[in-house]
Amino acid sequence: MTTTTTMAELPGLVGTELGTSEWFEVTQEHVDTFAEATGDHQWIHVDVERAKAESPFGGPIAHGYLTLSLLASLSGQVLVVTDTAMGVNYGLNKVRFPAPVPVGSRVRLSAGLKDVQEVAGGLQLTLAAVIEREGGDKPVCIAEPVFRYYGA
Repeated sequence: MTTTTTMAELPGLVGTELGTSEWFEVTQEHVDTFAEATGDHQWIHVDVERAKAESPFGGPIAHGYLTLSLLASLSGQVLVVTDTAMGVNYGLNKVRFPAPVPVGSRVRLSAGLKDVQEVAGGLQLTLAAVIEREGGDKPVCIAEPVFRYYGA
């Protein structure tokens, strides 16, 4: 489910659920690429055989920040604001990783609109975001991302 709206309508959506993204499979290739991009080559992420033998997770897991980075693309499946010139990631109010993401898992984002504030030239939105793992009993990421949308 996706919420499609305009800048003028956004304040009226505070407190509502915006939608849920499609499932996204986290592969070892994603993990390895993220490790290369960030320089985080911790063995629980990139050494498949060692992770299977020694990790308490039974195999390699995705980086927490890889999971967090999915907010950018998955939030575009949850909220579409049709009359913006651009949108930017402005930051995060809080982030937690209550459960790991084993490689091969599928995750998806559900988000609600927590707050909207006016800023020069646009609006600042705070989402209540939860990334869940298919078949998991706890969320893998809970966050409050802050985005700014600027009008055309």
